Order: sequence, then C-alpha cells, then structure tokens
Amino acid sequence: MNQPEHVGQDCIIEPGAVFGQRVRLGHRVIVKRAVVLEDDVVVGDGAILGQEPTAGKTSTLRITALGPLRVGRGSVVGALAILYAGTEIGPEAFVADGAQIRERCRIGSRVVVGHASTVENDTVVGDHSKLQTGVYLTAHSLVEEHVFLAPMVTTTNDPYVARTEARHEARRGPRIRRGARVGGGATLLPGVEIGVEALVAAGAVVTRDVPPYQVVMGVPARVTRPVPPAEMLFPPGAADEHGQAKGEKDA
Repeated sequence: MNQPEHVGQDCIIEPGAVFGQRVRLGHRVIVKRAVVLEDDVVVGDGAILGQEPTAGKTSTLRITALGPLRVGRGSVVGALAILYAGTEIGPEAFVADGAQIRERCRIGSRVVVGHASTVENDTVVGDHSKLQTGVYLTAHSLVEEHVFLAPMVTTTNDPYVARTEARHEARRGPRIRRGARVGGGATLLPGVEIGVEALVAAGAVVTRDVPPYQVVMGVPARVTRPVPPAEMLFPPGAADEHGQAKGEKDA
C-alpha cells in the first residue's frame, strides 16, 4: 500500500486510508479511515478529510452509513478545508482554503470550489463549473457543467422556511443548467431552474424558472434581453452529442 510522498508535521492518518502515488499532505492534516486520495493529490495545512456528519437534537439531517471520501487524481484541497465521507471529487478539482463539501456530493472534474464556500449534502456539481468565494450551495442542488457562480451567491431549498411538516417533502434545491452564470450576491429560491446559458444579474432574487439563453435581473428577477451569442459556450443546436462546450476539445 502506498504512503504519502510528503507528510507535514502533526498529521493524523487513521488506519484504512488509501493513498495513490505522489500524494502530499501539509501540516496538521487529519485523514480519517474512510478516505481514498488518488495520484498527485495535494492537501493544505489543517484540512480534515473524511469527516463524518453529526446532527443537533432538532436537526432534520438524515444520518446514514457512508462510503469513503474519494479525491480524484491531481486535485488540490486547500488549507482548513473540510471534506465529508461519502463524497466524490473528480480529477484536477480545486477546493480552496476554508471550503466545506458535505456528504454524498458528486463534484466533477476541474471544478473550482472557492474560499469559504459551502456545498451542502446530496448535491451534484458538473465538470468545469466554478463556485467563487463565499458561495452557498444548498442541499439537494444540481449544478451542470460549465456553470459559473459568482461570489456570495446564495441558494435555498425550503419553501416553508423551516415551518410546517410539509417542508420535508417540498425541499428541493435549484437546478442550474449547463453554461449558466449567476452574478455576485444573487439569491435563488427553492426549486427554481436556471436554463442553459442563462445569466442571472448580480443581486437578483430569482423566484421563478429562468428560460434558457435569457438575461434576468432585479427583485424579483425578470427577463430583460437574450444572452449575446458571443458569450455562449453552448449556442442553440451547436453542442455535440457529448455536450462539449465550444472550444473544449482543443483545451
């Protein structure tokens, strides 16, 4: 079994953790037993990998048995980041300092999760998507490939705002389709869909679905104009059967 190529001072590595080749751990890293780090993974100081979820007395969080945390080859995990068990991080992802990714998440290849961002449980983030500083991605969200979420974007999933038992069945995060962009400080209400290549302006409050290829802005957000074709990665009818973005094959 491989051992990390470099282990900083005061690291804790529990029995059962699995390491690929050339893995590097900073100082005071905690690696729990249910962790798989693939080749060339780099982990910053003070990160916690394979954290198990806990719940408060009044929490509705579902605690279940979890598989290992798996971090794909070439990924970087920043200082003080916390990654939970049961989550998969794709190859060449970048999880910045102080970010948190909860249990049962699926994070694609070359995804960026910015400083102090939180990805809550049971969320999917597609390949090449970027979450900038301070993004809050609520539980049960879907973010497709090549999505851009600007700093401080906030998403929600409870239409009853923690009142009535009906909220348990109604809970649903947003669906953000491929190529969509959401500007800084925007808020997405529970269950809204942001269409392919749509653009949500900074500070907007999205209360209803946003059509594909349209710009919305305001409180509440309303359609103002189409997205310029020159800004699109997925122009209508132009993506191939694999959903590749314009220019992606040559990257």
